[in-house]
Amino acid sequence: MRTYVVSGAASGIGAATAGMLRGRGHRVIGVDRVAADGVDVTADLSTAAGRAEAVAGVRALTDRVHGLVPAAGIAGRTGVDSQLVVSVNFFGAVALVTGLHAELTAGAEDGGAGVVLLASNSITGMPGWNAPVAQACLRDDEATAREEAGRVDSVLVYPSTKAALAWWARREGVKPEWAGAGIRLNSVAPGATETPMVDQMRSDPLLGPAIDAYPTAIGRTGRPEEVAAAICFLLSEEAANIVGAVLFVDGGTDAMLHPISPPGWEVGPIEP
Repeated sequence: MRTYVVSGAASGIGAATAGMLRGRGHRVIGVDRVAADGVDVTADLSTAAGRAEAVAGVRALTDRVHGLVPAAGIAGRTGVDSQLVVSVNFFGAVALVTGLHAELTAGAEDGGAGVVLLASNSITGMPGWNAPVAQACLRDDEATAREEAGRVDSVLVYPSTKAALAWWARREGVKPEWAGAGIRLNSVAPGATETPMVDQMRSDPLLGPAIDAYPTAIGRTGRPEEVAAAICFLLSEEAANIVGAVLFVDGGTDAMLHPISPPGWEVGPIEP
């Protein structure tokens, strides 16, 4: 039995991942903003104090973590605070990863440890997202990231945070303190997945029609358990040679939009 930490464990992909890991006989410490079944640590990842509370809560329950899935996040949609999207999606996730580094290092002594971040296929499928937000995220400058995010609609900030997560995992994952310590950093990039977040997006008067407009090779949206299965694979010993990957779990949407190779998106250089 191994010990895993999953944030956003009360619903959606986080809940599906936690349930799948428990079903395989592992211990899961659930973290969420709301108290619910499967949630062991209640904390608000939108603030520095809440992140510290989340890390302390996990540490009170274990000194060894074999895998971490920071799945907590909020969608960019009409009426959602762009600055909140930045603080939760990027800084809340990264704070958990860095805050539990010692526990992940201890877990790696048992045959390796894994971290799987939640990116999104919107990083290649949604043109025109905000580059300065991603740049500030990758500089670990939350104040500037929030300031930049406040200038644009949250729908253009969401993919910025997700791209920053994917690139953070690639940049940091190959370093001695991560891969060199036996901790593998990767990310998954889901497409539209039948979760409460997507339900909220569908009800958006402006953005709702776009949810089902993206093409998929399989002719449907994804299911949370399908993303969870990919996450569990990346956490497993079978993925021991995978570091810094971004695994698209989107029914082929990214491949259909970019049939040869993802050409990138015109947002300018991401890092200074």
